[in-house]
Amino acid sequence: MTEPVEPRVVALTGATAVGKTEVALALADRRAISIISMDSAMVYRGMDIGTAKPAAAVRERYPHALVDVCDPLDSFTVADFLHAADAAVREAWQANRLPVLVGGTMLYLQAFREGLAALPGADPVVRQRIEVEAAARGWQVLHQRLQRIDPIAAQKIHPNNRPRLQRALEVYELTGKPISSFWSAANRSNTTKRLGGRLLEFAIEPDDRKILHRHIERRFDAMLALGFLTEVSALRARVLDPSLPALRAVGYRQAWEHLEGRYDAHEMRERVIIATRQLAKRQLTWLRGWPGLNRLVWGDPQRLADEIDQQLT
Repeated sequence: MTEPVEPRVVALTGATAVGKTEVALALADRRAISIISMDSAMVYRGMDIGTAKPAAAVRERYPHALVDVCDPLDSFTVADFLHAADAAVREAWQANRLPVLVGGTMLYLQAFREGLAALPGADPVVRQRIEVEAAARGWQVLHQRLQRIDPIAAQKIHPNNRPRLQRALEVYELTGKPISSFWSAANRSNTTKRLGGRLLEFAIEPDDRKILHRHIERRFDAMLALGFLTEVSALRARVLDPSLPALRAVGYRQAWEHLEGRYDAHEMRERVIIATRQLAKRQLTWLRGWPGLNRLVWGDPQRLADEIDQQLT
């Protein structure tokens, strides 16, 4: 008796600006796939230019799930992603299409791959207390506290990553346990797990960091030419709070501060480029220790799509 074929899911990831979307589109020309965004900023409506969101005409031809599904006033959590991605994968399978997760949000990929530990919900009182202390003493001091109570998490969470730092401290206050303890396999008995299927992971990696840096600069200059500052001005006109999760995406906070007059356009550009380089570095560091990856040297999207297609055949 023939064994049933296990359905497959593909994840296509990599650092920012390596061309993940272009490769996914090229792959879509080769086989029936459903593209599922794995980007924590593209979920927000009205944030198009600064997230390098595919143009509307492109998405009409190549539909992308999990793009424009949330208002910037709201939050979209890792748990939200996991549930929505599972639903999109099921829809793809039902349509006899190969689901392909595309993006560089590593926490999303980790959640989809390993499931999501059953952490306590957000507590507004605890969060407010942490924010007040941070305003008085600085986030660096709070990161030093995290180093004492949870060195594993402190190593993974950058001092400037305020949402994750706040969450780690909040979880410790609520449970008395370090957040890293919820990441371990021993604590996954009560875990939100993804649906089944064989997960095949591909990562596009640059072979020259300097070229990636130049690519990041050119891409941001193109965003400015497309009207990125106008986009951020429209968000400010809605009286959005710059501390909202949506506006913590690289580029938006710096542009917001520029529009508030904190620094000029030249300094804003430099700050965004530096922040984007730092993001790419963190993504590459994460991927360096990621087991089971099929690693692809970046380059021509058609060539990379061919490499992936051949491995899927």
